[in-house]
Amino acid sequence: MKLTATREDLLAPLQSVIGVVERRQTMPVLANVLLAARDNHLNVTGTDLEVELVATSTASVQQPGDITVPGRKLLDIFRSLPDKASVTLSTDGERVSVRAGRSRFTLSSLPAAEFPVVEEINAQQTLNLAQGEFRRLIDKTHFSMAQQDVRYYLNGLLLETDGKALRAVATDGHRLALAEMELASGQARSTHQVIVPRKGVLELQRILGTEGDIELAVGTNHVRAKIGDIRFTSKLIDGRFPEYSRVIPASPPRRVEADRETLRQALQRTAILSNEKYRGIRLTARPDLLTLQAHNPEQEEAEDQVEVSYKGEEVEIGFNVNYLLDALGAIEGDKVEIGLTDSNSSCLIHAPGTTHTRYVVMPMRL
Repeated sequence: MKLTATREDLLAPLQSVIGVVERRQTMPVLANVLLAARDNHLNVTGTDLEVELVATSTASVQQPGDITVPGRKLLDIFRSLPDKASVTLSTDGERVSVRAGRSRFTLSSLPAAEFPVVEEINAQQTLNLAQGEFRRLIDKTHFSMAQQDVRYYLNGLLLETDGKALRAVATDGHRLALAEMELASGQARSTHQVIVPRKGVLELQRILGTEGDIELAVGTNHVRAKIGDIRFTSKLIDGRFPEYSRVIPASPPRRVEADRETLRQALQRTAILSNEKYRGIRLTARPDLLTLQAHNPEQEEAEDQVEVSYKGEEVEIGFNVNYLLDALGAIEGDKVEIGLTDSNSSCLIHAPGTTHTRYVVMPMRL
């Protein structure tokens, strides 16, 4: 294999895929990236066996071929070269030579045949989505995914289509986030549910932009997205996601409406003296007033009050303040509505008059 390209044309695809390349791997070839050069294009592939990323760029290919090289070292080399430098990559037996100006590097390699790639995913459904809208779905929900929960199906994000909308749902058992976007007519024919693992979700969030469209293909064991010059493929979690609709309060009888930013700042102030481990905070809703209280094992206390629109009877309820702050940070608009039932029931948080983004937070005993 032999090719020539600018530093930028080599650096960009490598930066796109390096997120899934681990230095310490049980299989040495997984610390490498696969370089495939042909037809004046270079494909760079990285994988950790769960998530695969392929990025494409232009290059002047003198000799087509495939080879794998250490990903992090190659990235550091390209980063260290001067801007707009012309770089030549060539193979010599089991070595790969990188030349740019007076600089020369020789790297070890492993055969391309050893590199695991996902060829076909047997797509059962393909959706064309606005990239900005799909990114919004992930941004609004990803923080509610569980981390290393024994209920492995919670360590990911549910993507669900029902023919009219695409829905993203995440829960860690203590809170739930739901966001949805409308689909163009005639896209999804049937109801379909898949769970994308946590690492795949975070990697997808990293490479998604705000302009243009993406193609999302869902197979039996994989999901694949084509985003510009990058192709993302992730394994799916094989499990049954909880029936999330059951835990979303239908129409809470008590509704507190507040200025979102004012409430967020008051929660942040009160949280300073909450228990560092449990992060509990007590909310007391009275007509037109919400009182926030926190205390910790050192007998320290914090109290704050926020003017709200509320007409019901007094209700007192405890929550993990981090969960409330995450939800308030993700809601768009100046106002927020918190639906309460009683001191032992979950609350429903959303922007007034909208349902396309909703958050459920379970109460905690204080």
